[in-house]
Amino acid sequence: MIASKLLSRTFLRYQSTAAAAAVAYNSKNVPVHQTKLFINNEFVESVSGKRFEVINPATGDLICDVAEADKEDVDIAVAAARKAVEYGSPWRTMDASQRGRLMYKWADAIERDLDYIAALETLDNGKPLNDSRGADLPLVINTLRYFAGWCDKIQGKTIPSDGSNFVYTRHEPVGVVGGITPWNFPLGMFAWKIAPILACGNTCVMKVAEQTPLTALYVAKLAKEVGFPEGVINVLAGYGPTAGRAIAYHMDIEKVGFTGSTEVGKLVQEASAKSNLKRVTLELGGKSPNIIFDDCDLEQAVAASHMGVFFNVGQCCCAGTRIYVQDTMYEKFVERMVQKAQQDRILGDPYDPRTNHGPQIDDVQLNKILGLVESGIQQGASSN
Repeated sequence: MIASKLLSRTFLRYQSTAAAAAVAYNSKNVPVHQTKLFINNEFVESVSGKRFEVINPATGDLICDVAEADKEDVDIAVAAARKAVEYGSPWRTMDASQRGRLMYKWADAIERDLDYIAALETLDNGKPLNDSRGADLPLVINTLRYFAGWCDKIQGKTIPSDGSNFVYTRHEPVGVVGGITPWNFPLGMFAWKIAPILACGNTCVMKVAEQTPLTALYVAKLAKEVGFPEGVINVLAGYGPTAGRAIAYHMDIEKVGFTGSTEVGKLVQEASAKSNLKRVTLELGGKSPNIIFDDCDLEQAVAASHMGVFFNVGQCCCAGTRIYVQDTMYEKFVERMVQKAQQDRILGDPYDPRTNHGPQIDDVQLNKILGLVESGIQQGASSN
């Protein structure tokens, strides 16, 4: 409930100018500036020279091709991040308050370029521009600013002890942290990982989803622009079985944060056990249930269930797509859900301000959904 209120306030703050942004950009006029790997404050080609295509999910058109990171590139990025977090390095000796100021400046730079970054996110991910500009990008900015405020407030304890001993705890950076982010909230998930990593004085190697690498590469450029030292932030585009696996198994990475499927989360956990027992944080998918009883406020229940199913085109790790309805109101609830979907879902060009439902991220996800629909029909569900 709190999260939804915050999201609503953020959306209302920015939606008034979303229409203007939609006029300025469309899928044909969003320039792509960065397509290389960002390592040690430089954009570089991959060691192998391999590149992969990035597709506009709304049209199926080729946007560009991007450098493909592999194990060798991960090794280079980790070495840069390791050097940047060593004792005596500019990042390690930087005052915590100055670290916070850098994060504030980064947030300011993203806000300055908000219209462009939102348009790029829509091009890359397909979500409506109203969502990219009115919700996702403001949350990215707010996340960076929130954690920037924590930089100089991370404190240890003094502990009473017998005798003349002086006992205290001191919080130190973990070291090099690896991040593996998904495609459903490309820059949002990137910010949720990188902001606390930096606030605590760590350095990072971020592997962004191969479907949606473009906005993370652009904001990496802004990180260099505002003055982050070399090696602190490294952003790699690549595939899970290669670049992601190299991060999960790397002996010089002390922690990994992963957002994605339960199946791959198990592999990340296993990689930690088989390498250096690095710390692991997993944010995995699920189908959250909504339970509807016949004494509920029907309109509120329908509205909440509709949001749970259709938020971010249903591409959400906590999507409320399991709905249990008491039999005495089942027919009425289904009828209202169908009506709301028909009335409220507007499919179309993601840059059109009227559109609130974009495409699935790729053919793999689309075909999976169509297969589930067909399975339901075969088991007796109505297709009407």
